[in-house]
Amino acid sequence: MIVEAQVTINGSKAAIWAAITNIENASETISGIENIGVLEKPANGLIGLKWRETRMLFGEPAIVEKWITDAAENEFYKTRAESDGMVFLTTIRVSESSGGITLIEAHETKPQGIVARLKSLPMFLFKGVIRKALLQDLNDIKAAVEQE
Repeated sequence: MIVEAQVTINGSKAAIWAAITNIENASETISGIENIGVLEKPANGLIGLKWRETRMLFGEPAIVEKWITDAAENEFYKTRAESDGMVFLTTIRVSESSGGITLIEAHETKPQGIVARLKSLPMFLFKGVIRKALLQDLNDIKAAVEQE
């Protein structure tokens, strides 16, 4: 299942990139994140950055380890997380067009194995909830960038 959300931001591509790659302090920008703890930091660049993220989901703290698997500066980065037989892939992309700069986030959930596939069947019911959460994250980033 893939869920995508996007916002147009009134700011420079560099400012947006700085905001989305400041993962260590993401809990100060993104209201849905309770806590971030960096576990591994690459010598340079983003690929290999690994952190533990705590969010409140359905009134309960959800903790997941995420890491950056691919990136192109000022363009995009991809993350991966694994939990309960599921792989979660996220791409955050900065896109520039005549209409301004758009920040796009795509989240893909891939069940691994039969049990995870069965558990994932009702996930389509939560597609709207996931999209709303993505949009909230993007709007929090938009507010931070436009406030500067």
